[in-house]
Amino acid sequence: MSANWDEWVEAALSKLESLKLLRSLRPINVSNNSSNFDGHAYHVFDSLRQWDRTSVEVTISDSTFRNWLNDIPSCGAIEVPKGEEGNVVGKSCSRSGKKLLLFSGNDYLGLSAHPTIRMAAAKAAQEHGMGPRGSALICGYTDYHGHLEASLAELKKKEDCLLCPTGFAANMAFIVAVGSIASLSASGRIPARAEKVAVFSDALNHASIIDGLRLGERLHCIETFVYRHCDMSHLDALLSDCTISKKVVVTDSLFSMDGDFAPMTELAKLRKKHSFLLVIDDAHGTFTCGEGGGGVAQEFDCESDVDICIGTLSKAAGCTGGFIACSKRWKQLVMSRGRSFIFSTAMPIPMAAAAHAATFVAEKEGWRRKAIQERVQDFRDLTGIPITSHIVSIIVGSEEKSLLASRHMLKSGFHVTAIRPPTVPPNSCRLRITLSAAHTRKDVKKLADALSRCINFQDIDVENTELLAKL
Repeated sequence: MSANWDEWVEAALSKLESLKLLRSLRPINVSNNSSNFDGHAYHVFDSLRQWDRTSVEVTISDSTFRNWLNDIPSCGAIEVPKGEEGNVVGKSCSRSGKKLLLFSGNDYLGLSAHPTIRMAAAKAAQEHGMGPRGSALICGYTDYHGHLEASLAELKKKEDCLLCPTGFAANMAFIVAVGSIASLSASGRIPARAEKVAVFSDALNHASIIDGLRLGERLHCIETFVYRHCDMSHLDALLSDCTISKKVVVTDSLFSMDGDFAPMTELAKLRKKHSFLLVIDDAHGTFTCGEGGGGVAQEFDCESDVDICIGTLSKAAGCTGGFIACSKRWKQLVMSRGRSFIFSTAMPIPMAAAAHAATFVAEKEGWRRKAIQERVQDFRDLTGIPITSHIVSIIVGSEEKSLLASRHMLKSGFHVTAIRPPTVPPNSCRLRITLSAAHTRKDVKKLADALSRCINFQDIDVENTELLAKL
């Protein structure tokens, strides 16, 4: 982080301290056994096991299957068994229905059913229930949360880390905290343009980043500049023309709807040239990329060039929650100004325990990252589509074409959903396919065969990675 940003953050913290607005975390100790956190109780495995398949083999009810085929809107109501007098009975619903291979989830490593992670959650639940429930700043932060933060900080090679309820909340909290630097320096008045924070955002960044920027603009503390997707020449020009001194560049590291990587090497070079704060949302790269699962920055050997790394535990970790890996200064600022952190209940203890176990398993079972790369290569070999990651974006154009393609895949036994506006721009509707370590080459072969019956693999615009449907 540049010296200027150190000074700006320090000034903001000093202002908060003078106003007696600095917040503190005071962990509640609930564990009597330190071995809960040192990995001694964690078991790892060297290959796929039967339980891994539960993350990619799913069943949907016959009624849901029919509604999906007919594009009938649904609120997801579940038929609950009732007795003669209309009372709900204790027995569970039947598990009969349509069995599908799941190629649309985010459990990239297949860890959601891992016995070590399940056991960590169950043990914590048995010992502590859901734990003391409250916001992290009141009573929701425990030694379980603190140890999880420490393991994530180590993973991301950062000084510290702050847990948030979700990845969405993490992005919102951080961006609002960045904007607070301008509002604090303005001492109650609307900041002048030169006092604001200029945030440069990739055109295809996640909705949580966009919403955070919109809130910052409403608070008159952020001015947003959107650069063309991964276009470093455009970003360089915007940075050069901007007269605001406080500059931040924020980007997804691996884009969730397109499956391409941010140009990390070029971003690192521009950071040296313009001295901006580099922030990445590594939601889809954490645990899946890099030799140790450290993410996209580790994959591209530029961890020291990333100032702030935001991530989630709801994807490759197989759990839920978000985090901000950063310096201690930034952590204290987000704790004190990040509204989505301050006013949200902390994650329950069993989830913190499960996520801590997941960080250990994800690092030690490196064969899972290798398996993902093998499935990526399988997909390339079988389809000829030049994908670069485990997220495959097959653009078919109109909503009608994407729905037809999705229905075809459903009939063929695959859970692959059509992605439509407002998630993606009009006329860029697509099938979003995700590859998992729990998939096999046989699974991918079946997928490619089904796709070939609705997609012409030869009609590929390599430059735009678009596919034309044969529907």
